Amino acid sequence: MPRIEPLEPPYPDDIDRALRRWMPPGVPYEPLVLFRVLHRNPELASRMFALGAGLLGHGRLPALDREIVIARTTARAGCTYEWGVHAATLAPASGLTPSAAAALAHPTRTADIAWPPRHAALIQAVDELHDTAQLSDPAWDALRPHYDDSELLELLVLIGWYRTISYVANALRLPPEPWAPPLPTP
Repeated sequence: MPRIEPLEPPYPDDIDRALRRWMPPGVPYEPLVLFRVLHRNPELASRMFALGAGLLGHGRLPALDREIVIARTTARAGCTYEWGVHAATLAPASGLTPSAAAALAHPTRTADIAWPPRHAALIQAVDELHDTAQLSDPAWDALRPHYDDSELLELLVLIGWYRTISYVANALRLPPEPWAPPLPTP
């Protein structure tokens, strides 16, 4: 049971429009539980939408790189809710396979995949930021050949954004979406 109940239909017209805007066109699911909880504070939800939608729909990072970062960040934060949403929807569309997503869910299993250097650098960056809130020179230097300055800035914001989303979902104790896979156990 979430700590703050999500809104349930019928929604007021302005909330209904906002929730529909948050969902991709043609998606067969109701608006996500996270979105319905955030709309208990529509002004905050609106501000969050700008950054979240910008990172997902208008970012400079390749979709696969973005989803590797999201899978690793949400898994390291123990966020079953957000990991599952992406594993079911955006990760497969980006080319992230279920086995690679499962490997990203556990620090000890990433060695199960022969990651190309750019993806290995992403994983290292997420892990260092998760563990220390810092990025070492070797981790930065591993990213530098693969990304320009604007992409590196976006990468740092993406990691921080999904850490924030993980905090919110975990603190609210959001139940997984019924169609989302669970965070794999080791």
